[in-house]
Amino acid sequence: MAVPIWQQSVEQLGGQASVLARQRRDHIELDRLMLLYEWPGLPVPTRQRALRELFQLTFSHAFAEETVLWPALRRLAADGEELTSQVEAEHQQINDLAVEIQSTDPQDPRHDELVATAFVLIRQDIRDEEDVLLPRLQEALERDPARLRRLGSAWETVRRTAPTRPHPAVSRRPPDNALAGLPLSAFDRLRDLSAPLSSHGRWTAAALIAAALAVGLTAIAARRHRR
Repeated sequence: MAVPIWQQSVEQLGGQASVLARQRRDHIELDRLMLLYEWPGLPVPTRQRALRELFQLTFSHAFAEETVLWPALRRLAADGEELTSQVEAEHQQINDLAVEIQSTDPQDPRHDELVATAFVLIRQDIRDEEDVLLPRLQEALERDPARLRRLGSAWETVRRTAPTRPHPAVSRRPPDNALAGLPLSAFDRLRDLSAPLSSHGRWTAAALIAAALAVGLTAIAARRHRR
């Protein structure tokens, strides 16, 4: 029986650079942000900042999974299609809820109800990934730990230039998600700049926006040329 990711050491996961270790680090941060939001008596601005950071991580993390990890799992595991379809459905539900949450006032009781529902889905998604999908990927690559590290590098690269806001209408699978995601990422990160950032954060975001725009335009031009 496969051992859940959360029960394994970093060494068992293939080292810090392995996609399994990187995924778990993000999951830990998502848990932290959800607990922070739920902390009793927290000022509304602090709670909303935690929610914004949570969503930024959630959507960039999920986009990288859908672009890099789940296609690999579908190629490597006989049940990969079934497993990834389930988690993609969870991602779609979270996207839909996030749009609804962002359209409600933080002081509206319904806002917290929607957030609570989204948190249930995010926590379920983390459990499904750490208990089932990622162990299946680990089993498939048991004799090729270097590939886990290569997947980790590819996943991290995509995550750092992925959309940071909900886009329910975007496909959950490549190549369509990648072609739509790059321009959307640039737009999202421009909007993120309106939030308070350090000088370093502003320069980093600006660099990522420029890179995303350049790659997006190149990919679209290449696709049109092929057609």
